[in-house]
This record gives sequence, structure tokens and C-alpha cells, in this order.
Amino acid sequence: MKNKELWQPTKYVYRQNKLIASRSSSQVTISSRLMADLVAFHYDSNLKKYARGRLIDLGCGKAPLYGAYKDLVTDTVCVDWSDASGKNIHLDYECDLNKPLPFDNSAFDTVILSDVLEHIQNPFLLWEEISRIMIEQGKIIMNVPFFYHIHEAPYDYFRYTEFALRNFAELSGFKIILIQPIGGAPEIVADIFAKNVLRVPLLGAFFSTAVQKTCALFLKTSLGKKISKKTSKKFPYGYFMVAEKK
Repeated sequence: MKNKELWQPTKYVYRQNKLIASRSSSQVTISSRLMADLVAFHYDSNLKKYARGRLIDLGCGKAPLYGAYKDLVTDTVCVDWSDASGKNIHLDYECDLNKPLPFDNSAFDTVILSDVLEHIQNPFLLWEEISRIMIEQGKIIMNVPFFYHIHEAPYDYFRYTEFALRNFAELSGFKIILIQPIGGAPEIVADIFAKNVLRVPLLGAFFSTAVQKTCALFLKTSLGKKISKKTSKKFPYGYFMVAEKK
């Protein structure tokens, strides 16, 4: 990572030793905090188990997860599409992730692919390239959305089921360590409501925040946990996956 001494938390921050979504609306929109919290939880618990060695963050953006993995790895390489604005001071390589990657075989121990795969036009090529640049027993740690609004249009191409992710991994020489749904029906309903009510003048931000906080409290109850877990099988917000190169 370039200029790592200048890195500052953006999308994710630590509060009381837990990784959560930033409450700054300049980093995470008000209506996306619930879902970003869920994604942060999965990374916080799994990076500690699986991140090691030389790590490459593909589609890194501002490297929002750097604070979670920086002390777990020996080196970090940040890769993203061309940054015409020149504002991404941490970018090591500008790459089109739809094309072959400019790295040697077996160059990395860990790959991060967070909210990226849905934006890739040729996902099979990217999976092949990830497999090529990873060492044996290296880990890919990733998440994708499923029941989620169109974002970064017109570069939002796909939504992947658990079965599609398994297929990608297995065809590319990986074995699944874990694949978990992120959220279920309560979270999806709250997210859809929060994003639409935010457009209401004056009170939109209040109601958007309130519905997400209410949902978060409901999910702490035994009933909320049960409904979320049961509905996540058919109605997942997204998926979190860790896979190991064979």
C-alpha cells in the first residue's frame, strides 16, 4: 500500500473493539448503515482467522478494511480500476479486473474481494487469475450482495447465489471453508424502506435511521435472530465466503 502512514478509516471504523460502518454520511450513506454493519461483522471475525502473509486487496477503493487486516499480514498490495482523479493515494496498481492481472504466479497468501464480483463482466477470468496469483492453501475472503439495489450503475452486472459462488470457487481450484448468508428478510425489508424513505424531504433521514436502529434491536432478540436465520436461506441480503486454494 502506498502512503500507508496517511491512511484514515473511511467506510469501516472500530468502536469498542468492534468493526462497524462509519456513522459519517460522507463515508456511508445513512440508509446503508445496517447492511454495512453486517458486512463489517463478518470481516472482523474472519480476517483474524484467515488473513496472513502477503495480501492483495482487489477493487480496494479507499482500502476501508485496511484497519482490520493491517496487523495480521506482512504486506498489502492495493489494486483498483484507473483513478483518473488521482485522489486514491494508496493505490499500488491500476488494473482492469476484467483482464489478466499483472502479478506473478503464487505471489499472494490472501485475497480480499469485497463488494467487487458483481461489477466484473468476466467473473470466470477473474477467478482464474486469483487462483493463479495465490499460493497453495492461500485464502480468498470475500462478500457479495444479493437482495440489494442497483449501485455504481452502469457497472452493476450480476447477483450471485450461494451455488454460483461455490461453482466459481470449485472450478477455479478452491475448496470452501465457509459460506454464510448475510442477513435475511428483516434486514432486507429495513434496507429497502431506509433507502426509499431517505428521499422524503426533512424527515427522510430521521425515518431511515430509525427503521435501521429498530431492525438492529429486533435482531438482538431471540425471535429476530430466528426469523433472520430462517429467511436468509431463501432471502439473503448477500453472502460472505472464505475459500482455500487447493
